Amino acid sequence: MSLSTALSIANSALQSNSRQTAVVSQNVSSARDPDYTRRIAAVTSTAPGARVVQIQRAASELLFKQNLAAVSAREGQSAVANSMERLGTTVNGVDNASSPASALAAFQQALDTYTATPSNRTLGENAVNAAKQVVQALNNGTDAIQDFRIQTDADISVGVDDLNNLLKTFEGVNKEIVSGTRAGVDVSDALDRRDALLKKISAYVPISTFTRSDNDMVVMAGNGSTLVETVARTVTFQPSAGYAAGMTGNAIYVDGVPLVGGTGGNTSASGSLAGLLQIRDSVTVTMQSQLDEVARSLVSAFSETDASGTLPDAAGLFTWAGGPAVPASGTLIDGLAASIRLNPAFDSSAGGDPQLLRDGGANGAAYVANTNGDASYSSWLIKLGDRLNAPASFDAAAQNGTSASVMAYATNAIGWFEGIRKEASDAAETKNALAIRTEKVLSDQTGVNVDNEMSTLLDLENAYEASARIIKAVDDMLNTLLAAVN
Repeated sequence: MSLSTALSIANSALQSNSRQTAVVSQNVSSARDPDYTRRIAAVTSTAPGARVVQIQRAASELLFKQNLAAVSAREGQSAVANSMERLGTTVNGVDNASSPASALAAFQQALDTYTATPSNRTLGENAVNAAKQVVQALNNGTDAIQDFRIQTDADISVGVDDLNNLLKTFEGVNKEIVSGTRAGVDVSDALDRRDALLKKISAYVPISTFTRSDNDMVVMAGNGSTLVETVARTVTFQPSAGYAAGMTGNAIYVDGVPLVGGTGGNTSASGSLAGLLQIRDSVTVTMQSQLDEVARSLVSAFSETDASGTLPDAAGLFTWAGGPAVPASGTLIDGLAASIRLNPAFDSSAGGDPQLLRDGGANGAAYVANTNGDASYSSWLIKLGDRLNAPASFDAAAQNGTSASVMAYATNAIGWFEGIRKEASDAAETKNALAIRTEKVLSDQTGVNVDNEMSTLLDLENAYEASARIIKAVDDMLNTLLAAVN
């Protein structure tokens, strides 16, 4: 081997050593960046001993895609679980204190007390006031649910705006990668930024990806629509100005294809947007239907009956927008919980008489039950109490059974909600643990281990010393040669 060849080899080794050291230093400095993928300095040798360093990323496509799926599942579940926590408190209050079931329990107690002493006008007044609280609970519950749907719409709108911004940013980074790949420059940093964007996008919608030539990536949504193919597609959503019971919210469109909300407490929703759609169009709608069914059953249970049997039943203590007619049995009427009212004929503050609850006759003489005007008359009150606890028919669309007393139905509605909420909360913990696990596995595979990097740095230091000794030896030989010539 000639001295010039040995010198060339040593110089090449120093240059490759320098690049490898720079890579290790970058790895160490970026060790705490969760979006950083470890760089590998791959060294290849060519004759006569020259070294070429190629920078590679320690990426794992399979693990990365599994992590994206886990992130989507976690965010969809979190959207459902967190929304249900807020929804329960908003509609039913802390410990369900302001729920219709609690108000009904207090009303039943007041009604039983009045039944025991029907001659006491004050107890009649108390029963009517308790009925007011039931009406207020149903009215307020409806308002709270529809306001919650409006707020959910606003959250969806913010999420859609964020998603569109992420897609536009992804488009720019992807073009940078394609351009850099074609030019033969290192695009590792841009690839890290693109992966970080994919994680953020997957938090909103489930995604799948495939890479074409020149590292050009195409991103598809879980519903099969295109999110990015050279250019970012637009995700559109128009929030509603207001909501009423039975009203359907607007869809989210991804490249013209509607996004479908999730189902169940352990939701099928992937991505926060699908979770929010489930809350807006499923959970809250079902809660509203159950309130409407409680209200409908109350109007029916406290309706007045014509003693002769010739006139139709008429709304009694509780009336509604369709009163004095009584709503059909077992048939859901959207918004009835919003329109239910205390019949003013019973309300002393509106000029009514609370003793009509004992005697009947709010709809005229034909509906009077206490025809003799006995102060101790309790038969009608007993009948009303029996109706309150008797099985009634309910619409299956409300998902709370089809036969129960109104008291049991209202209590079961809380049980239905708490069951879904508990299931959603437990599933959120499970899916969060899975996402954390996949992130750790991915990090172990592609992240930076500082101990390993420092060990590599020591090896590079030894290699540097070896190359330096070669150069020193060649220098000594050249000096000896020059001295001999001179």
